[in-house]
Amino acid sequence: MFAWIRNKLARSNEAGPRRAPVARVRAVRSGLRALLASYDAAATNDENRRHWANADGLSADAAASPEVRRLLRNRARYEVANNSYAKGIVLTLANDAIGTGPRLQMLTEAAEVNQRIEREFGRWAKTVGLAEKLRTLRTARATDGEAFLLLGSNPKLPGAVKLDLRLIEADQVTTPDLSILDPNAIDGIVLDEYGNPVQYHVLKVHPGDTRAGAGSGLSYDRVPAEAVIHYFRVDRPGQSRGIPDLTPALPLFAQLRRYTLAVLGAAETAADFAGILYTDAPPDGQTESVEPMDAIELEARSLLTMPGGWKMSQVQAEQPSTTYGEFKKELLNEIARCLNMPFNVAAANSSAYNYASGRMDHQTYFKSIRVDQEHVEDVVLDRILTAWIGEAVLVEGLLPQPARTRDAEFPHQWFWDGQEHVDPAKEATAQATRLGSHTTTLASEYARVGRDWESELRQRAKEVALMAELGLTPQQLQPIGKEAGDDEDE
Repeated sequence: MFAWIRNKLARSNEAGPRRAPVARVRAVRSGLRALLASYDAAATNDENRRHWANADGLSADAAASPEVRRLLRNRARYEVANNSYAKGIVLTLANDAIGTGPRLQMLTEAAEVNQRIEREFGRWAKTVGLAEKLRTLRTARATDGEAFLLLGSNPKLPGAVKLDLRLIEADQVTTPDLSILDPNAIDGIVLDEYGNPVQYHVLKVHPGDTRAGAGSGLSYDRVPAEAVIHYFRVDRPGQSRGIPDLTPALPLFAQLRRYTLAVLGAAETAADFAGILYTDAPPDGQTESVEPMDAIELEARSLLTMPGGWKMSQVQAEQPSTTYGEFKKELLNEIARCLNMPFNVAAANSSAYNYASGRMDHQTYFKSIRVDQEHVEDVVLDRILTAWIGEAVLVEGLLPQPARTRDAEFPHQWFWDGQEHVDPAKEATAQATRLGSHTTTLASEYARVGRDWESELRQRAKEVALMAELGLTPQQLQPIGKEAGDDEDE
């Protein structure tokens, strides 16, 4: 391409200088003017210069440098530990996203294989505390930006499968020395030429552990990527480490606490003074002498006399003002927005909501929760299931023989806790309509509430069989309702 350009220039010089047509010159000038045209948001002036002073063009990994991530983690942890709203928001987010934990449903052609794997995996999940560790994992992403799970063997674990999960904080995954000079290494993570993690450097002792001896912080293990699950949200292309979900809200949390303390301090200051003495007389007027700033002890429920020329006035407390509640509401609303959480969930207060607005806000929030659950399935749960099956097939008699073949496949899906509807009666009516019009299936409807449709139908069949054995009818088992003619509102 460059050779072609050089040949064109050489031929132009041999032909001698020629004057470009006026029309072409005007076209070029107009094009330059179009290229030089600016956007208002790109303009820098005295009014916005300070606002955009910290804007930079750093890459994702450079912007999230080790020191920046350390400061954000420490501040987010401090705020969550000392701010009731921050603590409640993070716990609510983890409880809604993870709940009581995921449930596995196998989708192979063999019913025996499905039931055996589901039962054995469920037992193992309770043994290792999978649900609790997943909630901790989600909480760590909100405050630390990321968390790590190490897959390893625990010989003291009860059961046949000894696979265990060990949670590692982000502080502990780093390279403390300069032994890795590979440009593809990113603070504790070694990448290959395609950007895939190959190795993780895990400190043997947490850098913040006060029990650590001198020099122990430089000792670390090189853990292969196959044994590490790195859970974080990728916000920018090329990002290798995570930043806390609460990062945009940290200054707002600080403002919320400062404003609350300032209002409380002003109210306490006003309440500390029962009253003040003042006079309308001029400075040289005839009034009895009163020592300035002198404290007078008052007796409760008594009549008092004032010095001549002096009057008493009670201090009026002006805090909290009428805008105090509105200001806190707006701050909380802005804080929760970076987590896709509505105000009534963040504040645990729906007093100002009606049915329609509450349901609409929850629909957006539940969609965000479903995205989080899908992320956990892809990044964490599928990796754990693969590792568990790899260990389980080695245990004689634990799984059926078809599941222990070399070419065995394990299609599956995960079920989570269902989201409770704002109006259960309306949801039940809508569900019956969908089933009656054949626009949904039992599998889909049970999945909405986090249940396995096969297990539910088997349970229902047992109940119907027992009812027939005992001579009961469905009408006899229905709860006692209202008498005919009762007021529906009652």
